[in-house]
Amino acid sequence: MAEAAPESRASSVGSGEPGLVRLDHRDDGVAVITLDNGKVNALSVQLLMQLHAVALYLHENPPGAVVLTGGDRLFAAGADVSQFAKHDGGPFEIAPQERVAEIGGAFLRALNCVAEIPRPTIASISGFALGGGCELALACDFRIASTRARLGQPEILLGIIPGGGGTQRLSRLIGPARAKDLVFSGRQVDAGEALAMGLVDEVVEPADLEERTFARAAELAAGPSRAIGLAKEAIDRGLDSTLQEGLLIEQQLFVDVFGTDDASIGVRTFLEHGPGEAEFTGR
Repeated sequence: MAEAAPESRASSVGSGEPGLVRLDHRDDGVAVITLDNGKVNALSVQLLMQLHAVALYLHENPPGAVVLTGGDRLFAAGADVSQFAKHDGGPFEIAPQERVAEIGGAFLRALNCVAEIPRPTIASISGFALGGGCELALACDFRIASTRARLGQPEILLGIIPGGGGTQRLSRLIGPARAKDLVFSGRQVDAGEALAMGLVDEVVEPADLEERTFARAAELAAGPSRAIGLAKEAIDRGLDSTLQEGLLIEQQLFVDVFGTDDASIGVRTFLEHGPGEAEFTGR
């Protein structure tokens, strides 16, 4: 008989506006962020503000791991393109650059806040992850996709460029030549090609996506959470630094981790029983 899924409970975070982002906490230490904005999960400014609030809450109340999903059918089909036009009833006009700067700022704040959650994050990609949706997946530490997933940065087809990290996180993940191919062409890649180029980390059948994602998240959540968080910080800050600066960051965080309960548990258990026997508390 299959093991029952851990219980989950919802949290209310952010303003009193209609909920476009839901946060649930499972009993295995995994927090689940679910986008819920209509059929395509368009990343409107309102959704991005709520996502920022949820991510900020998880900074202050870190779980063991985080799964970010758009539901069974898709992840997110991108920015709400209607926000790039003026709506005054007259002839079409593109939004003024000041408004575009506000939208870009909302993307930057929300996705940076997701990227900096001090615990492992996994994007569970069930279908389309395009434009801002792909950029949101790129802000996570890992990406697990179903075989029906399609990813891409199609902004160029609108005569614009990515504005939520698509030119930066994508090139750091898959290399500048592959990133330029996707950004310059606006083409979508299927799950198999995404796996081959390193854009996603695993591909599973649609029926297995939720189980595999939560199993991986639970594995991570069961580890020494604060040590994993410090390791994530060392890697991410190091990538934005020179090698020598990165080594100094690592040294400081290496010292810091010895102030955690899990370090004491891990070292003592190793000396008494050997490797792989520690039961960590996440403190």
